[in-house]
Amino acid sequence: MEDKKGKQGRTKHEVEEIVEFIRLDLYNRGIPCGAQAIQQQMEELNIKPMPSVRTIGRILARYGLTHGRTGLYPEDSL
Repeated sequence: MEDKKGKQGRTKHEVEEIVEFIRLDLYNRGIPCGAQAIQQQMEELNIKPMPSVRTIGRILARYGLTHGRTGLYPEDSL
């Protein structure tokens, strides 16, 4: 999808998937993987639209990617 300015735009779902992928990549490489680090990676990759640090934090929480976790687990639904 391309907007009038020629920048590549992405859907909300695509941005969430990018956040999830970057978080897991940073985690697996053993480097800081918080919302600010993710936003910095997204800026380097020129991802548009750029979510705020707070929005990235909410995405991480939604996918269970906080506190050193790598996702939601079956026992989480108890």
